[in-house]
Amino acid sequence: MRKFFLLMFIVILYSSAMAQRVHVGLFGGAAAYLGDLTDKIFPKKVTNGAVGVTINYEFTDRFMLRGGLTYAVVGGADRYSEKADLKLRNLSFETSILEFSAIGEYNLLNLDEVRYTPYLFAGLAMFKFDPYTYDAAGQKQMLKPLSTEGQDIAGYADRAPYGLTQFAIPFGGGVKFALGDNIRVGIEGGLRKLFTDYLDDVSKNYIDPADLLAARGSKAVELSFRSNEVGGSLVYPGKDQQRGSPKSKDYYYFTGIHLTYRLGTGSGGGGGGGGGNKRQLGCPRVY
Repeated sequence: MRKFFLLMFIVILYSSAMAQRVHVGLFGGAAAYLGDLTDKIFPKKVTNGAVGVTINYEFTDRFMLRGGLTYAVVGGADRYSEKADLKLRNLSFETSILEFSAIGEYNLLNLDEVRYTPYLFAGLAMFKFDPYTYDAAGQKQMLKPLSTEGQDIAGYADRAPYGLTQFAIPFGGGVKFALGDNIRVGIEGGLRKLFTDYLDDVSKNYIDPADLLAARGSKAVELSFRSNEVGGSLVYPGKDQQRGSPKSKDYYYFTGIHLTYRLGTGSGGGGGGGGGNKRQLGCPRVY
């Protein structure tokens, strides 16, 4: 019995120590995408919000592992382009994004000793998306089933269907402030490098509209080239004319505020220091 209580005491003590290294967080900010249907950073008309929750584990005074779940909506539209040929193409899309990420975060300075520090982060993410648009009648249309560039249509073997769950590489940085022993707030921006060029359903060349009509119907033809809706050409582009740019993959990106709270009492964190010289009562040393 004595050994049992000793073991329980050790477990509770260890759990308490570990809790002081765990931070829970909230993220809120703006989201946008970079690809074939945008030509600006955070375009005014198609920038949307992003919200998320995180759990963070402080391995050392400067290195933290962050797990995050983020929801956002991104989109793009040719009608907002400053290029005449893109305006006449008149394509558009939106998609919600649900992302789970595992990120390593490195503070350049020790926040137990200073009030703020720059920081960098990078890691791996998995996200779900499903691009859609609105037709001329204002009806929502999911784009993947329409195979607008010939995906999974006979005669177009180079156009494999794209998956709606993909991996990404998140990376970025920001500035983090200590508002006390347990509360920190970071102002950050981060890019997601994707391994797909179909976040916006646009990548390669036009296919023969007769093939698209036979395989997917008139709605697919209507939404793969929409110049006629803005007074442009009524003639569908010829097969293999450029529709998108496959040379580079799409990106999406966030910027915003990441607020975290350290669980437990007292100052946690850091490896190698033993906690003996941590600041107390939210009063950092200033050099």
